[in-house]
Amino acid sequence: MKAILEDKFGRRFQYLRLSVTDVCNFRCSYCLPDGYQCDSDRDFLSQAEIKTIAAAFAGLGTRKIRLTGGEPSLRKDLPEIIGLCANTPGIEQVALTTNGFKLPQMIGTWVEAGLNAINVSIDSLDPRHFSMITGHDKLNTILAGVDKALSAGIRVKINSVMLRPYSGTMLDQALAWLRHTPVSLRLIELMQTGDNQTFFKHNHVSGLPVKERLLEQGWIPVIRETTAGPAQEFAHPDFAGRIGLIMPYSNGFCDSCNRLRVSATGNLHLCLFAEKGLPLREYLQEADVGVLQTQLKALIGHKEASHWLDKGFTGATTHLAMLGG
Repeated sequence: MKAILEDKFGRRFQYLRLSVTDVCNFRCSYCLPDGYQCDSDRDFLSQAEIKTIAAAFAGLGTRKIRLTGGEPSLRKDLPEIIGLCANTPGIEQVALTTNGFKLPQMIGTWVEAGLNAINVSIDSLDPRHFSMITGHDKLNTILAGVDKALSAGIRVKINSVMLRPYSGTMLDQALAWLRHTPVSLRLIELMQTGDNQTFFKHNHVSGLPVKERLLEQGWIPVIRETTAGPAQEFAHPDFAGRIGLIMPYSNGFCDSCNRLRVSATGNLHLCLFAEKGLPLREYLQEADVGVLQTQLKALIGHKEASHWLDKGFTGATTHLAMLGG
């Protein structure tokens, strides 16, 4: 029987979110409003270390790897990293989360390397609002990249953080867009982190009213795949696209957790809001997959039942660019 990663609550982990950098070139108001601050040496995981991580997790039942940042496309060797993951026995899906600024020129290269799914961050479909949120007037460029990704035949999801001044407009515009665009839009509740308490207080919007509206308008819940993320997804026969809601403050959100995170500097994070990262790098130096697997199975026992966000606990997550959300 194949070994699997399973915690003391019976949750199995088939999904790895692997950060390859914490550097980001956007200045999103909810994450890095002052831009990226390089406050220490950035010795990011090498391709050899990433290869060992992918092999170890795959051997323990992981089937999906999502490459995250910061902004992963800032790594010039991203195509090689995609290829390493895609060619790892047992890995069935390699996905990428990106702000999309390089999407139009790079999507072909990424798909050729083995990418088969992509999440693109678009917090507003209004160019003015998009620029206000991100600090960049790049919406049309990113939407052109989304079209190219769809033409390449890969699965496209759109990540949109709900913010009080913009969320109502975003939903109305998104519904019109999704009628003819076959993407899955993920509306994500703003999460409190170590450096955004005041911003969170003034801008958090619950996803529950959106869920009620969707159900009233005939949207139907979709059954989650075993490697899917935490979104509650809905489909409608009159729409080409789907809508997903990620509501981390809802009851039971953590019950179906199936993902673990490794930071760009080689720390295992059992939760996005864990108190600290658990160092793996010493087990990567000899490229010994078996030793790393033994350590992973030991560390999984420390995973908590919940992220405790509802109690105001943010753990070691200063901002979301640290681990790619």
